Amino acid sequence: MPLTLTNFKPTGFDTAPDVIHVGADGLVAATAADGARVLDLKGAWLSPGWCDLHVHVWYGGTDISVRAAEAGRPTGVTAIADAGSAGEASFHGLREYIIEPASETIKAFLNIGSIGLVACNRVPELIDWRSIDIDRTLAVIEANRDVICGIKVRASGVIVGSWGITPAKIAKRVAEMTGLPLMVHVGEPPPLIDEVFDILTPGDIVTHCFNGKPAGSIRDTQALFRQAKELAERGVLMDIGHGGASFNFKTARESIADGLRPFSISTDLHQHSMEKPVYDLATTVAKLLAVGLPFADCIQATTNAPRSVLGLSGADGLTPGTRADFTVFDLEEAQIDVMDSQNNHLMLDRMFEPRLTVLGDDAQPAARRLPPGQ
Repeated sequence: MPLTLTNFKPTGFDTAPDVIHVGADGLVAATAADGARVLDLKGAWLSPGWCDLHVHVWYGGTDISVRAAEAGRPTGVTAIADAGSAGEASFHGLREYIIEPASETIKAFLNIGSIGLVACNRVPELIDWRSIDIDRTLAVIEANRDVICGIKVRASGVIVGSWGITPAKIAKRVAEMTGLPLMVHVGEPPPLIDEVFDILTPGDIVTHCFNGKPAGSIRDTQALFRQAKELAERGVLMDIGHGGASFNFKTARESIADGLRPFSISTDLHQHSMEKPVYDLATTVAKLLAVGLPFADCIQATTNAPRSVLGLSGADGLTPGTRADFTVFDLEEAQIDVMDSQNNHLMLDRMFEPRLTVLGDDAQPAARRLPPGQ
């Protein structure tokens, strides 16, 4: 049904009309269509659709993934990227059973390890050279160019063991061969985080950029932090990837204060992080606001920046002829106790509260996932 959206505060767009019209074809229109349903947004913020660049939604194909809807529109998110749940051996299932039926726009980073996260960490996907099949990986990429947005490698000791930096180097080579960005998970060594930084080029993504793991954090030394800032200035993309083990309030607060702002805010939502400490994207964005990231930067890092990686509309999203893709939300005063991944507590005084998503001519209610007791 055609829609007319009224009474909102636009943010994150190039243009700022007072009324938005969406035709029966789902495209933004210059004028209202006959019989349009009028939605009074009651003064809420309206932004490009929220985009989560790091989730795990290969539900049933891995032992940690959540359902796509648990990471998507019911919590205000219209676009998501699965961050390496599937390798070449199971990507066909992720596409057929998760990506294609979903209401949300879903794209995926293909894990360089053939088995992906089928038994996450219990059976690491990068045990030795037999874990990677370059020929099959290249074939899967070519057959799924429309939904594969990059290559994923988990470059930390619990995954690669004594193999060190080599899997990341192989993943980078495959990314270069296919013209795709590399998303690299950083954490406990080996390899050291500076070894990872040395192979990255503009467009590559460092996820878990504000983790607090000793010998795996950008705050370990002043030289390492300078290297991280220089990489960001050259176009390497710093992504939050909160997760159950990879976001630290102190690391984030100090890094932002010292001039390193994240490119994108993502949840690393999975079964071991959803109920605690992550909950959802709204709560994650509120944490970044609380540690010093300005509101406008929070919106950019939740909408236009990650959407650009997936090739989606962003600041131009109100241009007539563009598919409607919006999130409606409030920013409300609050007193909510939250944790980072190391169980450090922080009291939030403002919370993002999603109200509605609009995809095409379909509007659906949205709400934050409430922790127990709220």
